[in-house]
Amino acid sequence: MSHDEPQPAQQVFPGRRWLLPSALVKELDPDAGRSGRPRRTARDWVVDFLFFLLAVFIGLMAADTLRHEDLPQGYAKFDQVVGALSCAAVWLRRRWPVGLAVAMVPVGFVSNTAGGASVVALFTLAVHRPFRYVAWVALADLVLVPVFFWLRPEPDLPYVWATLFGVLLTGAIVGWGMFVRSKRQLMLSLRDRVRRAETEAGLRAEQAQRLAREAIAREMHDVLAHRLTLLSVHAGALEFRPDAPREEIQRAAGVIRESAHEALQDLREIIGVLRAGDTDDSGRPQPTLAALEALVTESREAGMKVTLDQRVTDPAAVPASVGRTAYRISQEGLTNARKHAPGTEVTVTVTGAPGEGLSVTVRNPAPEGEVPHVPGSGQGLIGLTERATLTGGRLEHGPVADGGFEVRCWLPWG
Repeated sequence: MSHDEPQPAQQVFPGRRWLLPSALVKELDPDAGRSGRPRRTARDWVVDFLFFLLAVFIGLMAADTLRHEDLPQGYAKFDQVVGALSCAAVWLRRRWPVGLAVAMVPVGFVSNTAGGASVVALFTLAVHRPFRYVAWVALADLVLVPVFFWLRPEPDLPYVWATLFGVLLTGAIVGWGMFVRSKRQLMLSLRDRVRRAETEAGLRAEQAQRLAREAIAREMHDVLAHRLTLLSVHAGALEFRPDAPREEIQRAAGVIRESAHEALQDLREIIGVLRAGDTDDSGRPQPTLAALEALVTESREAGMKVTLDQRVTDPAAVPASVGRTAYRISQEGLTNARKHAPGTEVTVTVTGAPGEGLSVTVRNPAPEGEVPHVPGSGQGLIGLTERATLTGGRLEHGPVADGGFEVRCWLPWG
């Protein structure tokens, strides 16, 4: 996924980059800001030119009113020069929005023709910076508005109305700039939500894939361990008793052949699941509680002593997932008994009824003599414990008082 993550950002606005502000392009496109400050888009140039024209237009209107004011000699020219420089400074508003807005507070107070540039600077600050910067500059403007109209009254408006107009204009500029900023922040937040949703979807897919692989690995252990143990037992018997009667050799060879065939079938099924990606639609039916008697018969044919005590009310009504889990638990219990307690009599007890749940117990006494340690012991029981937990049940296992071993499981059957 790491190689594919940058692609959505690059394809957010193919062919429409010029319609967005450069500040927004930098946030939406991670590659846009790698070379430093982002370049202005076509939209930026158009907006900057219009703001420059607005500042010049307001400055010309203010310059027309200078002849009606009683100003010191030469002050009108000073006012106009400062206003022209302020209009030119509008082109720097994107690079230094805070500095320009702060500088325009005293400049706008001493120069009437710089009012348009002051308006543009305040609007730019409200768009590009948080409210804490805007509040200080706007507060300074609001404090100077009454002083400005007191020193330089409007010829066509009373002092109160002129002051009120200046206050309302400042508030409108700040409000409009913050509205534009909020729209941009909303767009960025929606972009972040989309990216976060895509990342979470990818993580969920990876987690589901990992869980599926773990389930297949547990399935492979449960299925193949039983078959391969049968192969090992009968192959060992043929190795240590080459002089056995012909009938026993044929019987052991038949069990080996059948177990190998079943193991290959189970392996093909698991490989088919890995290829198809679906654990429920494999061509071969999965074993359930109805196959438990066949499992016990197969173990008896392999030379084990197995007693099956099955007292289940309406076995046909047992859910498939519950029955399959019960089968795997019995299979793993028989496999462990064959490996760790050979020659002992294993008792498999299955009881239950709808509403009470299904209980499975596999118990074997202590083996006679020393039994060599088998590598990998306990992995199957760990997998079965997790499987039982996922179905809403519980599994316990451990030694019993007589030295034997017991696996106890309860599965929900609603």
